[in-house]
Amino acid sequence: MTDGTLTYGSAAESESKSFNVKDGLGIKLLQKQGIEVAVITGRLSAAVERRAQELEIKMLVQGREDKGAALQELFDSMALESASVAYMGDDLPDLAALKLAGLATCPCDATEAVLKQADWVAPAAGGRGAVRALCDFILTAQGHLPAAYETFQ
Repeated sequence: MTDGTLTYGSAAESESKSFNVKDGLGIKLLQKQGIEVAVITGRLSAAVERRAQELEIKMLVQGREDKGAALQELFDSMALESASVAYMGDDLPDLAALKLAGLATCPCDATEAVLKQADWVAPAAGGRGAVRALCDFILTAQGHLPAAYETFQ
């Protein structure tokens, strides 16, 4: 048994990152219901790129400290309305994007400023199932959770 954490990195890479497998399955469940997923990160990371490729996330934006502007660019390029977008962030660089999203969300261990901005707070911490909790929340709200889980029964 493990704690559900995947760690990517090698001796050649300067950093490694851990990813929760339950979060990954939640993303796949959203995708199977036709819900697009995007990742916006302020850093450049080969590990994040690898994980996004594994999860078939087509919209990966890296190296963007202004996450609000990056999210607005996604709105514009995909003709999205803010009301149809959920955003999860955990720290100050996420505040502008949280204000733009129709549903502002965060993990339970987000900074105080982000917690105050959030419409919904995941019961789990970042990297510990917060994304999965959000995925299940969205699927439940849209009435898709039973269909999403059906393939596993």
